[in-house]
Amino acid sequence: MAHVYILECADGSFYTGSTLDLEARLWQHQRGLGANFTRARLPVSVAFVEWTDDIEAAFHREKQIQGWSRAKKIALIEGRHHELPALSRPSASSEGPRG
Repeated sequence: MAHVYILECADGSFYTGSTLDLEARLWQHQRGLGANFTRARLPVSVAFVEWTDDIEAAFHREKQIQGWSRAKKIALIEGRHHELPALSRPSASSEGPRG
């Protein structure tokens, strides 16, 4: 079984990853042996974990979540799944000029 996870870093930022061995990967992150991003932002804590059938599905989900806004990631972490579709749409204030 594969895992997709979101870590909250000491500076409040989020890191999203995927792995086959969640316990080992978290151990690496906490000791500065994980990604460069988390290494500079220790300590980290687990904010969200999702299980998938295989690593390919987990990697695809990881990339999907990485493209999300902070607000959408927080809604996922907090279990506010009903809000996710609305958070996918750009707000009127964030839309630039159309040409």
